[in-house]
Amino acid sequence: MHVVTSLDEIFDFVIVGSGGGSMCAALFMKAQGKEPVILEKSDKVGGTTARSGGVMWIPNNRFMKRDGVEDSYDKALRYLEATAGQSQDAPGSTPERRAAYVSEGPKMIDFLVDHGIELTRVAYWPDYYDERDGGSEQGRTVVAELFDKNQLPKEWRSKLEPSFLNIPARMTESFTLATFNRSWAGKKMLAKVMLRGLVAKLTGKNWVTAGNALQGRMLQAALKAQVDIRAGCGVTDFITDETGAVTGVVTLKDGKPWRIGARSGVLVNAGGFSHNQAMRDKYQPGTSKEWTGVPRGNTGEMIQKMEALGAQLAQMEEMVGNQMVIPPGRGNHGDGVALAGISGQMDIAKPHSIVVDRSGVRYMNEGGSYMEFCQNILKRNREVPAIPSHWIIDSQWMNSFMLAGTMAGPKKPAEWFESGFLKKADTIEELAAMIDVAPATLKATIDRWNADVRAGSDTQFHRGERAYDRFLGDTVRDGKAQALGTIEKAPFYAMPVVPGDVGTYGGVVTDAHARVLRSDGSVIEGLYATGISTASVMGRYYPGAGSSIGPSFTWGYVAAKHASGAGNSAG
Repeated sequence: MHVVTSLDEIFDFVIVGSGGGSMCAALFMKAQGKEPVILEKSDKVGGTTARSGGVMWIPNNRFMKRDGVEDSYDKALRYLEATAGQSQDAPGSTPERRAAYVSEGPKMIDFLVDHGIELTRVAYWPDYYDERDGGSEQGRTVVAELFDKNQLPKEWRSKLEPSFLNIPARMTESFTLATFNRSWAGKKMLAKVMLRGLVAKLTGKNWVTAGNALQGRMLQAALKAQVDIRAGCGVTDFITDETGAVTGVVTLKDGKPWRIGARSGVLVNAGGFSHNQAMRDKYQPGTSKEWTGVPRGNTGEMIQKMEALGAQLAQMEEMVGNQMVIPPGRGNHGDGVALAGISGQMDIAKPHSIVVDRSGVRYMNEGGSYMEFCQNILKRNREVPAIPSHWIIDSQWMNSFMLAGTMAGPKKPAEWFESGFLKKADTIEELAAMIDVAPATLKATIDRWNADVRAGSDTQFHRGERAYDRFLGDTVRDGKAQALGTIEKAPFYAMPVVPGDVGTYGGVVTDAHARVLRSDGSVIEGLYATGISTASVMGRYYPGAGSSIGPSFTWGYVAAKHASGAGNSAG
């Protein structure tokens, strides 16, 4: 840390990182007549949010009321208690913080809409534990409308962090689009999206979706409000006064230290540590930076800098797990390249598909929360070798669904077979031998699965019993058949599945005002944090789609409200 008496520059609020919570905080500060600055170490802006699905889990939001979907503060709080509240040793998820989140999240959405950000809700995206008290089958997920990237000033268009989804389709439209080979709804959606793309080309539009749409709109609003946003401007240290309060940051300008003061505080929203293998080995052994989908700037040094100031770290073992099946040449390899053509959550949860450990035994519900899926892999691996696990499918799956960016059907790149990534056999026993599993064990596992499917119920792990399992499955079908399907039609296939991530989920502990806390519970004055630089308010759970981006925006809003003096409480 630096204790200095001279500054090179001063702002009201210094924001480290340019993810969703940063843009939201900056807009709120501007609305209060304050001057914020956003400092982003990468040459791209938008952070992990821009590369993500761009969805926010916000209970009791205005769009639910608009659409007549029942929710309330009390119902949402019951649901958080039934999920996040069940976490063990999770200081980031206190009753006070959960209550503040449920209260402030809808206000944050109202603020953004009132300031021109075009948002809406997804019509149907069940909470991940919709069967628990307070759960919503319709869902509490908020997204941005499609955004024309050409509305950004020309010099900023190439500075937005690239998206993982490069088609002019909303996230929910892409779900329907994936069924084009098997349903009229999918064929109609394909025609709709192709027409939209053609019209865009003729009219000079560049539609972006998901996180790019959300962050494109946030960037547009921030630039319109004349927020000072500096890419390629990483923070190297904090400035503190004699009491230990944070009063600014140190960055570099022309290769020399540049000291920026903060009258009202510093907000850290610098991502997690997905690309720091040393931190992974310390806190998340068995995981790899080659299995992450986040930008390369997520290296965790700001978490370490805050720890050096005395900040308490918690929940560092957790990540926003994202099961990944990575074909040859498609991995991240630590360079920040988007994980294009990766199969994962929605593929593995479809019928005619199970996951087994290295002994050939099935050990979890393949549907449900992707975070819990990866927790299960890591837990199983401590008992039985399970990294990588084996994803087992048959020709029914292969002929119905797209695999890692390839069309449905048995024709796959020769390299997949030659490298051993994709194994194919005419019998289960032959497949077992190819993946070094006892044939009798794998045969017994699949026989039990098939018997359960025929009886209409997964007696082992209850797959298909919650609405979210069925949402992930084959929506062309009805009922539990959406999630369940026999594995009996040759040829049979196996692929390795690993516990990937779309962000880590632990960091500094903050209070209900987003202020960073020491281990003794005292506040580090002047220091706020949000996003995956913090120990999540969701604890060791992922309650619904957008449970990391929603908190990033909400705590950015809460921090700016507190720092600006616009609200003395988070309630």
